[in-house]
Amino acid sequence: MNFTPTPLAGAYLIDAEASEDERGSFFRSFCKREFEAHGLPGTFVQCSISRNRKRGTLRGMHFQSDPKPEGRLVRCIRGGVYDVIVDLRRKSSTFCRWFGAELSESNRRALYVPPGFAHGFQTLTDDSDLLYQMTEFYEKDLAAGVRWNDPAFGISWPLEVTAMSERDRGFPDFA
Repeated sequence: MNFTPTPLAGAYLIDAEASEDERGSFFRSFCKREFEAHGLPGTFVQCSISRNRKRGTLRGMHFQSDPKPEGRLVRCIRGGVYDVIVDLRRKSSTFCRWFGAELSESNRRALYVPPGFAHGFQTLTDDSDLLYQMTEFYEKDLAAGVRWNDPAFGISWPLEVTAMSERDRGFPDFA
């Protein structure tokens, strides 16, 4: 695996090294030793899959609040998405900055999202699935978000939004 720091402190793009032959391909999606060697968590306590039917669907910007903020390892396992993170850590040198990257089943790329970041994505294809691995258990009372189009961040989304939940649409401005 290749670990590339993003411009946001503590967040990494992780590219898998695949072996391919006439049968198909094989790659490691996680290795505790390699993650820990890069200062990333070696343990995830929960996994979830987000299934998305329609191109242009936007989910986010989600995070889990203190005292149990969660880190996330996100990988697109079907289709493709534009994945976005925002640093909400007030003492961070990259506070309120955002970063986006394309994750797809074909590029095999994952994104590690540190605790204290908001996360969201927009689907680039119909029928896109994301696999999440989280460092903390989901706590409904700590689930929160910020608005996907909040001017405090100025996120540039690649497509017109075709589907979004009322919850995501109604998140407050960060300021």
